[in-house]
Amino acid sequence: MESYALLIAATLNAGTVLAIAALGLLINEKAGIVNLGAEGLMLCAAVAGFAAVVHTGNDWVGFAAGAGAGALLAAVFGVLVIWLNTNQYATGLALSLFGVGFSAFAGIQYVQEKLPERPQFAVPWLSDIPLLGSALFKQHPMVYAAMAMAAALMWFLYRTRTGLVLRSVGESPDAAHALGIPVRRIRLAAVVAGGALCGLAGAYLSVIYTPLWVEGMVAGKGWIALALTTFATWRPARVLLGAYLFGGVTMIQFHLQGIGVDVPSQFLSMLPYIATIIVLALISRNPAWIRVNMPASLGKPFYPGA
Repeated sequence: MESYALLIAATLNAGTVLAIAALGLLINEKAGIVNLGAEGLMLCAAVAGFAAVVHTGNDWVGFAAGAGAGALLAAVFGVLVIWLNTNQYATGLALSLFGVGFSAFAGIQYVQEKLPERPQFAVPWLSDIPLLGSALFKQHPMVYAAMAMAAALMWFLYRTRTGLVLRSVGESPDAAHALGIPVRRIRLAAVVAGGALCGLAGAYLSVIYTPLWVEGMVAGKGWIALALTTFATWRPARVLLGAYLFGGVTMIQFHLQGIGVDVPSQFLSMLPYIATIIVLALISRNPAWIRVNMPASLGKPFYPGA
């Protein structure tokens, strides 16, 4: 039973990275912007967060540095696609490639660095519950923060006027502009906020999830987070559930190896990506369902003078 508790705990930990990044991308897409640069954002944020902790010894400074790096790169992306009307898909891919190369260059001196001793967290009393305590209540605060973010984003999008304005910009920017809504500024704010969350996910990856820096350590998680928004049909609660599903698929490989299942490790490492492809293929069989939930102007440029 203890092994299953460890598997649940590892699933929550792995899913947190995906959940935070996917929630950020969800904000982007609700405003009508597709950012394919999540992988690069997360890599740059991972090295920024790791470097900040190396020099300060404070994890929260690392999280702030990662979020700041993600927000800065996202702001550049936003200016290019919102004001200069560059192609969103091509610009996002360029950002992803830039992030891969820049993070490798900037992180060379940190490859051998080690972080200070990692603190242990536990929720008083609840962490002492047999099985559930070690599985659910001995997590880093960011795990619970990701759950709170999903709940807060649901409230923001569907219970506040600002959330309604954001969704209107993603559904019909021309109509929103006609009503006097500053479409470009709202889209830029959404892109920067989404980039900050992607950066926070990258920093969590290098500071908490695997407390080290190696080149390319995001290893496709940015792409999985991007797929999660479609998998979740642009709903925050489903994003959270999907993140834990993919987190569980990621960690099951180690559980299977631990109990002696004789399967090549290379095949087990492919499981998260195979699961992503299968899920997207199944969802794509019902395009009408996707169209109903997808922001109508997703990926489409906005020309205020047209």
